[in-house]
Amino acid sequence: MRHNNKINHLGRTHSHRDAMLSNMAVSLIKHKRIFTTLPKAKELRKYVEPLITKSKDDTTHSRRVVFQNLRDKYAITELFTDISQKIGDRPGGYTRIIKTGNRLGDNASMCFIELVDYNELMLKDKKAPAKAKTRRSRRKSDAPAIAAGKADAPKSAAPPKKAPKAPVEKLPNVEEVVETEVAEVEPAVEVQEIPTPETPAAEAQETEETK
Repeated sequence: MRHNNKINHLGRTHSHRDAMLSNMAVSLIKHKRIFTTLPKAKELRKYVEPLITKSKDDTTHSRRVVFQNLRDKYAITELFTDISQKIGDRPGGYTRIIKTGNRLGDNASMCFIELVDYNELMLKDKKAPAKAKTRRSRRKSDAPAIAAGKADAPKSAAPPKKAPKAPVEKLPNVEEVVETEVAEVEPAVEVQEIPTPETPAAEAQETEETK
């Protein structure tokens, strides 16, 4: 009976188990996805995720702690330069396990484990988060009003047709109209000379000249 025995030894000694998980972690960092059995993937997830969290703090001490577990310079460089930038905003859960069925030989449950931020297909299908729904139902007084509003609304309202444009008449020139109106209004008036009445002094002057 395995009371309080939480560690899955995977049928290996302590040193063999640590070496196997270290090699699997290096392969996961290099290739971003590996195929393995389900129990090994679950133990690898516990082993590699604390190392990925450690890579967020790019210091000499962090690199030495991670190198103590992985023992691969290329994996350390990849982890602290490329992977740490992609997982910078993620608070945890850097890996994903997806079951692929059972193996033909020994019927072992198989799966693949991958880094979440490197699966482009699942990142494209990711949609915006839906709004939180509450369990409270609508008030009974609002229900008839909402139903009436939906019933009154037309199902399909066709857009109104535009009326045809009337032909625009060309207006005459304003100056020509004013000239013609002024010519018609002015009457033809002849100016006559009015004779001035002769005064007696002028008559006396004329008589003297004639004498």
